[in-house]
Amino acid sequence: MCCFTQPVKDVHMTQIFARPSGGGRQYLVYQMDYEAAEDLAMVLPLPVPSKTLEDDVKFINLKSYPDFFANMQTGFAINKLPVAAAAAGDAPLKVLDVGDFEASYVPTIEDFGRLDPRFRLPSDAWKSVPGYKSYGFAVFKLKSGKKEMHPMAFEFPRKNRLEIFFPTVHIHDGEYHETADFDHTLYLQVGNDQAAPMGEWRESEQPAGMFMRTSRTRGIVDSKTHVYSLMMFGDLPNKDTIIRS
Repeated sequence: MCCFTQPVKDVHMTQIFARPSGGGRQYLVYQMDYEAAEDLAMVLPLPVPSKTLEDDVKFINLKSYPDFFANMQTGFAINKLPVAAAAAGDAPLKVLDVGDFEASYVPTIEDFGRLDPRFRLPSDAWKSVPGYKSYGFAVFKLKSGKKEMHPMAFEFPRKNRLEIFFPTVHIHDGEYHETADFDHTLYLQVGNDQAAPMGEWRESEQPAGMFMRTSRTRGIVDSKTHVYSLMMFGDLPNKDTIIRS
């Protein structure tokens, strides 16, 4: 789910990379272009185990690799890609500097009250989207204006070790809608215990190390395995994307 705490004028060129990591965890890299009149936050709900702690999500600084997704695109023949409120006394959540962003991990919906009010979603927004009661939330604080951002990256524990999760549900105006206008490209590397994705996913012609500067990804991208890509454009069902083994 890509959720914004204030209205956005425009969001486009969303790109997401996912790969399972050790110990039942997952890497996620997220990048987009946006335009907003006010400072705001982007919220990414995550399917995490119960009682996941604030320090269990590790934010990763990729400011030194702004071309992460530009390089990843070169692994594919682009013209062949298919379309497809807090309790009294609770401490404020930690705020971490991650490149050009400030980031926080919110363990539960109830913990949103520990964030600056500008970076909270309206409480009614959660009531309109079923299934997120047990999720945790990665929050990135963004500046107003028309921006091209460097990739945001983190590693989180997975509730289901057999699933790879892409946050693709939209809340851009404080409300949930059954369909949404997608402008997304998803990238995926699967683990050794998972099968390659089926359907409209397309496989890179070479391993990632042939077109990515994997030494600059801080372990996120496996240089020895191929990458799969799925393009999602137009008015589509407003839901997250989950790959199951």
